[in-house]
Amino acid sequence: MKLHASAPGGANTITGYGADYVVVNGERRGSSVIVMPERILPWAAASFEALSAEDFIFLKNLNTEIILLGTGARQRFPHPRLIAPLARAGIGLEVMDTQAACRTYNILVAEARNIAAALLFQ
Repeated sequence: MKLHASAPGGANTITGYGADYVVVNGERRGSSVIVMPERILPWAAASFEALSAEDFIFLKNLNTEIILLGTGARQRFPHPRLIAPLARAGIGLEVMDTQAACRTYNILVAEARNIAAALLFQ
């Protein structure tokens, strides 16, 4: 699916997605990625099943107000002990399937929110 959104000048936007990829600013990415308004980072988390406490500590250190966790083709919730670092830091976590996370990211970027979309495809 292709998306069209207006975002604050220069902010990264998700311009398309599929079952195993995301397109950011017209560039296709087929592995786990973190998309933020001002930067795009590769993410070491290979799959939902492989998520670790270190992955969430990494997300906490991004210093955002909200993390959108895209868990692949379906919504799955990580164990509370994994997400505890985010809760302690007062960072909101919204968990949804990856395609919903892509759409929500664009809406929040258009509102100039300090967010990150952490996207998994498996």
